[in-house]
Amino acid sequence: MPKIEKKISQAKAKLLVEYPLFGTIASKLKLIKNDDIQAFKSNGTTLEYNSDFFSEITLNEMEFVFANGAMHASLAHESRKNGRSGWLWQLSSDYAVNDMLVENGLERPYQAHYSKRFHGLYAEEIYAELKDDILRDELEYEADDIDDVQNDKNDQQENNQESESTKEIEQDDLLSQELFEEFAKAVLEMEEKRGELPKSLERFFDLAQNANIDWRDELRVSLERFHKDDYAQMPPNKKFLHLGFYLPSSISQRFKLVVAVDSSGSVDEDLLSEFLSELNFLMNTVPSYEINLLICDDKIRSHRVFYSGDILEASIEGGGATDFRPVFEFIDRELEDTKLLLYFSDLDGVFPNKVPFYDVKWIAPKELEVPFGEVIVLQD
Repeated sequence: MPKIEKKISQAKAKLLVEYPLFGTIASKLKLIKNDDIQAFKSNGTTLEYNSDFFSEITLNEMEFVFANGAMHASLAHESRKNGRSGWLWQLSSDYAVNDMLVENGLERPYQAHYSKRFHGLYAEEIYAELKDDILRDELEYEADDIDDVQNDKNDQQENNQESESTKEIEQDDLLSQELFEEFAKAVLEMEEKRGELPKSLERFFDLAQNANIDWRDELRVSLERFHKDDYAQMPPNKKFLHLGFYLPSSISQRFKLVVAVDSSGSVDEDLLSEFLSELNFLMNTVPSYEINLLICDDKIRSHRVFYSGDILEASIEGGGATDFRPVFEFIDRELEDTKLLLYFSDLDGVFPNKVPFYDVKWIAPKELEVPFGEVIVLQD
């Protein structure tokens, strides 16, 4: 493998490990060598680079370049351009992106656009300042609306002269950009749910809207995190036994889950039914599972075990006060290998003083403060 290609591969792998969001998106970028440019540029689906520039920069700086390309690919610049001058909007976006990357600890090559003056600013704010600078210095600058009208006329004339094959190529390019943007949005949403977003992304994405995550997605992410294949020394991997190698074999462990239901009388049975229905659906995607279902108000009212293929059902027994402690005491005593507890409740009860050694997700009709664990708001 040529030296520069090896360096590119190493930088991509490093970015994927250290910054999964940037690394995942950057892995889809098409790389094009272009020695007619000074350093690098990205148009949203491709990353062009000067080979001498890539040879000179460090591995960390190349990592920065790929992160920059990933962000430009994610931002759908044209949809946010809104009549602004193209080159100036691209420059403004670059300043904003690079400021955010520096803030997240990536090592910037000196050729990348950066200024402390623009720290923390949105691309739109940087654009306004750069435009003022140009007007103040009395440099040539065509008004955006006039520029756009002129460009529209020129584009129309050129379009009338285009061949059908050229139109098809442009349509394919547009489709590629749209598909890339959809991919980037999906990766962003996935990382947001995991709570692993880089700093200051709110300058580029409407995270407040994305943060309104459906409870079904939150539940799915919680289950996926704990459902993993494991390894065991016995039995050994038969594929290599004839060579005298005793390697561990991959075996699919039974996924064990504890579900507790508050039966104090204040629980909405319609919401409980919807929660159990969704959980049934998700568990059917797991090859082998075991669910311990506990019904409890101020004491354990019932304990049932469900296995793969069973229908998860709960009959409410109780009606007393809410005390969460018996469930945690039962798990400590009877279910020591627990990794995840889903507790359905209105959260109005007595909590244990000791934080458990396993993860707890409180499934509740509204957001309330809990001493440990995470609340998943179950809404109609």
